[in-house]
Amino acid sequence: MEEKPMANFKLIKGDITKMKVDAIVNAANTALSGGGGVDGAIHRAAGPQLDEACRKLNGCPTGEAKMTPGFDLPAKYVIHTPGPIWHGGSRNEAQLLRNSYVNSLKRAVENNCRTVAFPSISTGVYDYPLDQAAKIAIGAIKEFDAPLEVTMVCFDEGTFMAYERALDKLA
Repeated sequence: MEEKPMANFKLIKGDITKMKVDAIVNAANTALSGGGGVDGAIHRAAGPQLDEACRKLNGCPTGEAKMTPGFDLPAKYVIHTPGPIWHGGSRNEAQLLRNSYVNSLKRAVENNCRTVAFPSISTGVYDYPLDQAAKIAIGAIKEFDAPLEVTMVCFDEGTFMAYERALDKLA
């Protein structure tokens, strides 16, 4: 029986802008303009060159992913992915969120990244229910067919607990 490679998953509580990995994922807006939450923190930590690089990408549709250098971050790259805004689940939000994770992982592989750190996409100002988002994120990462080291970086205790519950349910 041949074993298929899959992403290795780790869960931590911390600050994604401090991660020393090949790529960090930014929960971006579709304009890639740097907003609040993790998006704003990544833009501030990376320096003004990130804004310049993002402007040249001409935005990014929800669920897709684009990549820039990490500039002043300890990460080599930033993968920008706009997650869906929660509208009650009737607007394909689950598939769009899954796409954000999968397309980010695809960009990482295309750029020879071995280590990737994610925030919890869409669960801040985009209001995606945390327990549902955690289940989708972990499923998408664990099913991804590549030997990557993936770290989910939870900014606060509530997010960390939601991901821990989702992991326990999958185990």
